[in-house]
Amino acid sequence: MKKNDQPTTVEVRPLSLSAPAAEIKEALRMVRCPVRILSDNGEVQGFAPAVLPENLGDPGFCADLGIRYPYLGGSMAKGISSVAMAEELGRAGMLGFFGAAGLPVPVVEDAIEKLLATGLPFGFNLIHSPHEPDLEKVLAEMYINKGVRLVEASAFLALTLPLVRYRVHGIHRLPDGTINTPNRIIAKVSREELAERFFSPPPEKFLRQLVAEGAITEEQAGLAANIPMAQDITAEADSGGHTDNRPAIALFPTILSLAERMRNKFGYNFKLRVGLGGGISTPASAAAAFAMGAAYIMTGSVNQACLESGTSDDVRQLLAATRQADVMMAPAADMFEMGVTVQVLKRGTMFAMRAAKLYEIYRACPGIDAIPAADKEKLEKTFFLTSMEDIWNQTRTYFLKRDPRQVERAERDQKHLMALVFRWYLGQGAHWAKDGNTARKMDYQVWCGPAMGAFNEWASGSFLESPEQRKIATVAMNILFGAAILSRASILRFQGLELPAEALAAEPLEDHQMKECLA
Repeated sequence: MKKNDQPTTVEVRPLSLSAPAAEIKEALRMVRCPVRILSDNGEVQGFAPAVLPENLGDPGFCADLGIRYPYLGGSMAKGISSVAMAEELGRAGMLGFFGAAGLPVPVVEDAIEKLLATGLPFGFNLIHSPHEPDLEKVLAEMYINKGVRLVEASAFLALTLPLVRYRVHGIHRLPDGTINTPNRIIAKVSREELAERFFSPPPEKFLRQLVAEGAITEEQAGLAANIPMAQDITAEADSGGHTDNRPAIALFPTILSLAERMRNKFGYNFKLRVGLGGGISTPASAAAAFAMGAAYIMTGSVNQACLESGTSDDVRQLLAATRQADVMMAPAADMFEMGVTVQVLKRGTMFAMRAAKLYEIYRACPGIDAIPAADKEKLEKTFFLTSMEDIWNQTRTYFLKRDPRQVERAERDQKHLMALVFRWYLGQGAHWAKDGNTARKMDYQVWCGPAMGAFNEWASGSFLESPEQRKIATVAMNILFGAAILSRASILRFQGLELPAEALAAEPLEDHQMKECLA
C-alpha cells in the first residue's frame, strides 16, 4: 500500500467474547490500518487509528533535519558512534551523530570527509572541554570550514565562545524577511537552567567579542539576537557516560514546559522542540517518550552493542549480558579534577571501583610524593601495571604535542601532575575497551546506562539476543515500530478494553516482517 492510500479497516471480535490473542496482535501490528473492535450486535466498542512510526514525533523536526523518522543516534566518545553507524542510520531515514570527543583532530576531519561524501543526513559531537578550551575552538572552526551543519552539544556546563561562533556563522536574512541560520545545534542537557540558556539567544558579550574579532558583522549580531542557541534540546535522563541520573518522567515535562515559556518570552515565530534521551532502548520506553510529547527520541547505550559501533566485539559481548543494575558512576577522565562522574558498566570490569580509588587519593594528597607507600605500590602493580614515572613521561610527551600548557602547569603544580597521571588510567580504560585489549579487561571503561539492561530483557529469546544480529537500523526500526504498536494498544486500553498480554508484547521482528506489516 502506498503511503497516501486510505488504510483498510480491520475488525476484531470483542475481547469479552475471547477474541484470539493472535488475531488482536496481528491487527495491532498492521499499523497502517485502523482497528475497529465490535460487539456481537455490531456496536463499536473501541477504535485505534493508524499510527505510523514516522508520525510518532514532531514532523517539523524531521523536515528540518531531512529525515523520515524522529530517531537520533546520540554521540558516543572516541568514535564509538562511528561513521558506519551514522551512515546506516542515515540510509534508514534517521540521523546519527559521530562521536568526536577524545579523538585526534585529523581522525575527526577524516570522518567529516567520509560522511560528507555520502550525501546522507548526519551530525557531529562538540563536547564541552573546560580543561582544553583550544580543542573545543579547533573543532568548532573545523566544523564551520568543512560545512558540518549539525552539531550535538553535550556535557556543557555553560555556553562558550566557540559554540556561539559555530551557531551564528553565516546567519543572514532571506528575501522573505525570515532569518536563516545555516548551522544548527541540538543541545543535550539534564538541567533546567542550562536548557534555559540554550533556548535563549546567544549572550550579548559573546556576540560583541565576535564582532570585535571580525568573525561576524554588526548586522549578523543583530540577527543573532532573534534566534535561540538551540531550537532543539534533548532532555538527557539516566544515560550512559555524562549524566545527572535524572528520571525521565520528571525531567522531560519540566524541559517541555520551559520550551513554551521561553518561546513566549522571546517571541520566536517557531516552536522550541524537546526530545528525550537516556533510558530509551525498547518500544515501551519510546512509546512513553512520545506519549509525553517528545519531538524525537535519542538512543545511546544500546547502539554501542550494535555491529556498526566503533568498539570491540569483546565489549559487545559484555553489553549483551548486561542487566539494569550492572552499571555505576565513576570519575570522568575529561573533568576528573572537578569531581564530575560518568555512568559506566560495572559487570565484568573493575574500572569504576579503581577510578573511584584514584579520585579518593587525589582528594587526599597534594602530589604523587605524598601518596602512602602501600597505596602507591598497589596503584603501580595492580591498576597501572607500570610506574607512575613512566606514565608521566608518556603523558608529558602527549601533552607537549596536544596542549603544552598542561605540562607547564604540571611542572609547577604537583597536584595537577598527579591528576594528569590518574587521568591517563581513566583515558586508557576507554581505549583498552574500544580496542578489545583483553589483557586489560578488568580496566575496561564502557559507558553504559540501565537502558542496556532493559533492551537485553526485551530482546531475550529473539534473534536480537545475539550480539551478531544487532544491526543499528534493525534495532532502531524495531524500537519505533514497537512504539507504534504499543501506542495503538494504549488507545484501546484508554477506552476501557482489556487486551491480552500477548497482544502487548511488541517483540523484535526481522526486517522483512516489519516491511510486511508496513506494506
